[in-house]
Amino acid sequence: MKRRAALTLIGAAMASPSVLRAQGLDAVRDAAARYDQLHSLIVYRDGEERIGEAFRGPGLDRITNVKSASKTILSLLVGIAVDRATLTTDDRLLPLLGRGPTNDARDDITIGDLLSLRAGLGSTSGPNYGTWMSSGNWVRFALDRPLEGEPGGRFIYSTGTTHLLGVALSRAAGRDLLGLARDWLGAPLGIDFAPWVADPQGNYLGGNDMGVTPRGLARIGRMCLAGGTWNGTQVVSEDWLDRAWTPRARSPFSGDLYGYGWFLTELAGTPAAYARGYGGQVLAVLPEQETVIAITSDPNRPARSGGYFGDLRGLMVEIAAT
Repeated sequence: MKRRAALTLIGAAMASPSVLRAQGLDAVRDAAARYDQLHSLIVYRDGEERIGEAFRGPGLDRITNVKSASKTILSLLVGIAVDRATLTTDDRLLPLLGRGPTNDARDDITIGDLLSLRAGLGSTSGPNYGTWMSSGNWVRFALDRPLEGEPGGRFIYSTGTTHLLGVALSRAAGRDLLGLARDWLGAPLGIDFAPWVADPQGNYLGGNDMGVTPRGLARIGRMCLAGGTWNGTQVVSEDWLDRAWTPRARSPFSGDLYGYGWFLTELAGTPAAYARGYGGQVLAVLPEQETVIAITSDPNRPARSGGYFGDLRGLMVEIAAT
């Protein structure tokens, strides 16, 4: 319907493509306002913020829980560590955790396996999440999960896996994740990270519950769109982004591909890399369209692929098609 309306406008008014795209984004804004779960929508395109709207919730410049979109932020922090030769994707997990050999496949788990959710460890997410969070040692619980695959094998979604990654990064860098996020991303981008939940041993949770503003989330996407640079500073290397956006697995839930902390898909035929968090938290980068989409939603309500997240995906398709 929107494409037919645009064709009518072309014939009737001979409007420029930029005007037509703006009119299309107005329709997107109107559609977004109707979702009572959606808190904010930011669309950055061709060097400008085309939509910046807080329909409800805390606002565009207030800290919000981006849930598992944190996995993508963690991937960027790992990328910066790799750029700084603090660790490599081939490094083994257990020595970084100070653990001895287990004489099974756990000995072979690498940083790259953790980044791509292919560690082979049983999931701590879904019905196992509460038990894991209430355990006295999140690292031990996640590492001792039954092996359900070989390292480097199939995709197993698990926040326990990314928590192991976060702890390994923290040990390698000699800093906690909050400090790394603030210094390596927050300082150069001019954004703030609020303290978030830590495990009983004091390790900030890797891959969930990070706190950042919607505009801060969008700024992270804009930095990635610019090849890892911000205001002339190379925050993360373009080589890392290329590696992170290289498919390495496929999600059995959405069918989308997965790289290093990013889901990879097409929206209206346009390649997109995106972060996704519980409740409908999204950061999407569409390099061919010079577009970044940031969405925050109620973090306490589910957003399944066949439900609200499907609605958000449809909204992103409309943005990509406009």
